Amino acid sequence: MLNTLVRYYEILAEDANSMIPKQGYGIAKISFSLNIDDNGDLINITSCKIHDGKKLVPKPMMVPQPVTGRSGTKAQPDFLFGNSSYVLGFDSKDNKEMTRKCFNAFKEFNIQILRNAPCKEAESVIKFLEKWNPDNASANPLFAEYLDEIYKGAVFIFRYHGIKDVHNIPVVRKAWEIYKKIQRNSFENTVQQCLVTGEKTSITVLHDSIKGLYNGQPMGNKLVSFNANAYESYNPSKKLKQGLNAPVGEYAAFAYATALNKLLSDNSHKIILGDTTVVFWAETAAPIYQDIFSIFMDCSEIFTEQQNKKYVRSEQAEMIVKKILDSISKGNSVDADNFYKNVLDNNIRFYVLGLSPNAARISVRFFLQGNFGSFINRITSHYEDLSIQRQFESDLPSIPVWKILNETLPQKSEDKSISTYLSTSLMRSIIMGDDYPASLYQTILLRIRGEQNVNYYKASILKACLLRKERKMKNKMYKEVLTLALNEESKNKAYLLGRLFAVLEKAQKDANPEVKSTIRDRYFSSASTTPATTFPILLSLVQHHISKSDYGASIERKITEIMDKLDVDPFPKVLSLDEQGLFYLGFYHQRNSFYKK
Repeated sequence: MLNTLVRYYEILAEDANSMIPKQGYGIAKISFSLNIDDNGDLINITSCKIHDGKKLVPKPMMVPQPVTGRSGTKAQPDFLFGNSSYVLGFDSKDNKEMTRKCFNAFKEFNIQILRNAPCKEAESVIKFLEKWNPDNASANPLFAEYLDEIYKGAVFIFRYHGIKDVHNIPVVRKAWEIYKKIQRNSFENTVQQCLVTGEKTSITVLHDSIKGLYNGQPMGNKLVSFNANAYESYNPSKKLKQGLNAPVGEYAAFAYATALNKLLSDNSHKIILGDTTVVFWAETAAPIYQDIFSIFMDCSEIFTEQQNKKYVRSEQAEMIVKKILDSISKGNSVDADNFYKNVLDNNIRFYVLGLSPNAARISVRFFLQGNFGSFINRITSHYEDLSIQRQFESDLPSIPVWKILNETLPQKSEDKSISTYLSTSLMRSIIMGDDYPASLYQTILLRIRGEQNVNYYKASILKACLLRKERKMKNKMYKEVLTLALNEESKNKAYLLGRLFAVLEKAQKDANPEVKSTIRDRYFSSASTTPATTFPILLSLVQHHISKSDYGASIERKITEIMDKLDVDPFPKVLSLDEQGLFYLGFYHQRNSFYKK
């Protein structure tokens, strides 16, 4: 896994448009620039924010490598950027002693490096820091408009005359890189073989934090870290422990962390399933592979108007996925390759990684790899298995993964947490083409019984689960009813019982259109589990409904037709779990047929 992330970093580093930081640099979210002149005087401040949908957000910018895990005023400040506590010497806590220490540490550290950068831009920052008085900085009228944001932790950079970012001046960058090289050489790092590159090199003791995980710590979580004797037993050294138990070289540690942080910072190309954050990438800098995969995983956005879209993905990717899903929703079996020939390389390597926070560390839920074409073929098969006639026009034509998981939750429950096992095993089954988790099918049955209803989404899930199971067993017992819409020719008993229940409920509604509570509210669960005790009662009740209905003759013919196919005497005492699913499908198909043209 680390090896593939390092390789992905190197691919991005060769691409001029990727904005991936080089070693010694990182990405920070910048809100404002302090614009200074040759004398080091503050001219004004300007916003660096950019639009993200309808709101303005801080702009991600490449800066000298940010300090991670900062604690107290003794920690090293950042170079040429930081929040108001360090850069200006004031914050919302009004602790002047603390903020003065932060400012003095920032001032001393920055001037030390800038002295080795002979240029007017560096000199202007030195003059600013030497003359700036933090005691009355918060009263400066230039900050009045932005005080609320500043107090919330807004980050600043320095700009020379509001035009040049000082940290990007070549001479300043060179001074920073020399400082970092001296700093690395000053550590007595252990030299071992790097488990990623295979080279003998200095081993990283403290790995960079990984940020952007759902429910992760604000300061980030560690992917590689050991801090207890039980975990450090393999380490031959008794000092500088933590990372030495899994020796990763300095370059590889920087590369994998930078690549992973970039993936996690891109909301358009990551998915949240329960507590698991899923990222994915191809061995190319072209984003269209990620676009297509992310749209397949959350296809709800392709049915949204362009101006209302939450995520930014290429129109070409949306068009490809929409054509595939439109074809599937019409009941067609598709070969995805036909929809993107000469556009994508089916054989390019593709990776899917699921991560969850575990206190200060990260749990790897799954790491799947293979050819892009194989992944897409399995995903299209997943959508084919789910495909079923919609109940309402407002229903999504194709069902995204998050919607499947949401259907497992009780509608009225305040607890909306999704099982980690269920979300990760479902993702694995979709991408690898395996059976859906048994818990998914069983949970949907429970939800149907609890809600006394089968909606479009639950019917789709039942159909897909049974279809995968039947395909694995290589029998044809259920295939005739695991279809897009009603199969009136099927003689499957469980399916016919579901159809019969839908007809009996329709008879009741026809007889009394204003009825608020139907037989479904009272008998649905028992009819689907113990039909022998329920259907004789329902068949006696329906005679009363038929006699009062304007459509009684039509309903009676439909009941007779189904009963002839059932050919049961008596009704089955119990239905198995598989048969219960078929019952609900029969009910859903029959009910839909009443209201579809």
